[in-house]
Amino acid sequence: MYDCHQLCLIAVTCCSSCATQRILARAFAEARRDLKDEDDRREGGGSCENRGPTLSQKEVFNASVRVIGKNSRWGSTEKMVLPNGRVSVLKRFRIVTMGEREFGRRVERLAQVCNNSDYLVPITGYSYSKRIKSVVRDYYPMGSLADLLSGGRGGLTALTWTQRLTIIVSIARAISFIHAQSPPTDVQTNMKMNVHGNIKSSNVMINVDLTARLSDYGFIQLVDHCVEDSGHRDRAGTSNCRNLNQESDIFNFGLVIVDLLGVADSESTVQGESENMLFEFDAHGTDRKQALMVLDIALSCTDLLPEARPPISQILLFLNRVLETST
Repeated sequence: MYDCHQLCLIAVTCCSSCATQRILARAFAEARRDLKDEDDRREGGGSCENRGPTLSQKEVFNASVRVIGKNSRWGSTEKMVLPNGRVSVLKRFRIVTMGEREFGRRVERLAQVCNNSDYLVPITGYSYSKRIKSVVRDYYPMGSLADLLSGGRGGLTALTWTQRLTIIVSIARAISFIHAQSPPTDVQTNMKMNVHGNIKSSNVMINVDLTARLSDYGFIQLVDHCVEDSGHRDRAGTSNCRNLNQESDIFNFGLVIVDLLGVADSESTVQGESENMLFEFDAHGTDRKQALMVLDIALSCTDLLPEARPPISQILLFLNRVLETST
């Protein structure tokens, strides 16, 4: 018999395919009521509440789990297939600096935002124990943008320019939704709500219609307390507290665009001579004109001066102009 504190998955939202159906309520149908050890209770043994349909111990521990992504700093990403065939993704954190109650509140607050946007990956649950601290989210069989680009460069059918532009617009809309969050700091959880914090190709999930959803929104704030910006803004916008600002989000979005265009290494964008730029996809006529316009957006996003980078609202206006050139 496994105690509740060893694994407790709690539903925080509704299934993305059915707004009235609760999913992933908790790992165990009911906790053992004879937990006497105070340390166990602090780890969550006495705090598992039934908030929807339950998963049995047998279902959870018979689930098939496969690592699909590693991050040496944060932890790993795992694909979890339950015996009933349901597939989810488990984001397992290596180090968490906060207690269970705060971790849970923060996950639930992030879920409220994610599940109100068609461009963010829904959060469906979380687990917190002494050894396992993770977030559960929807699984996307098409994989991430990084997977898709890698496959195209490895010999599989490459994305067309129209498909790439659709993905870029989807990401921009996701960022716009996040940056418009108000108030920017949530008083109850003490989190910055108007910053993503870790925008990169591997955190862009692809739908079957080749639109995109942005994942891992706010996850850096599940690892560290990141409300106060230290004022240090690295040009590369790496994922840590000192880069938790909108300017870093914009910089990283620019890198994703450059990666999508396939014009250069994402850390060394080539400025100038854009008319002679070569893309990794066929780009002629209107497609090439649009690609060059988007390249200009990417270059402005990756300006070395954070204050010179355009806000996401202005970027969306630029992208709308690009879309108008095809009409």
